[in-house]
Amino acid sequence: MTSNIYDSSVPVFRQMLGALDAILAKADAHVVEKNIDASALTQARLFPDMFPLSRQVQVACDFARGISARLAGAEVPKFDDKEQSFGELRDLIGRTLAFIGSLDESQFANAATREIVTRPGTPKERRFEGQGYLLSYGLPQFFFHVTTAYALLRHNGIEIGKRDYMGQY
Repeated sequence: MTSNIYDSSVPVFRQMLGALDAILAKADAHVVEKNIDASALTQARLFPDMFPLSRQVQVACDFARGISARLAGAEVPKFDDKEQSFGELRDLIGRTLAFIGSLDESQFANAATREIVTRPGTPKERRFEGQGYLLSYGLPQFFFHVTTAYALLRHNGIEIGKRDYMGQY
């Protein structure tokens, strides 16, 4: 049995987080090779009011875990989001991939019509059906943060391109 919602989420998160992990490995190697303080990249921003690279990676991972958990009807795991080094950020991606990998495809059987509530009990509470949550809210949010992380590293001289961004597919 296949689930369109599963197929449209978990493999996408695996692909893009795997690519993000590889990009972070290149950035880590770059700072070592050039003798640059890694925080010059992990704290880089495209504009002062935007999150730095470290937070972009954390939020991308938060969305991948949260979207997958909600669609599977599982509890959303909470991580501290204190990672600052490339090693810590890559470990976060690894833990996120492990969580996503622990979800069984069968858990997504009714995900398209499952009610998803974000920020419950707050003025920002939103209610979605699973398919709308994934396609109109979750994936755009996830891709925004992955793309911004890529752009930050590319802007700061890491030699990466579209193939790096896309990863293994």
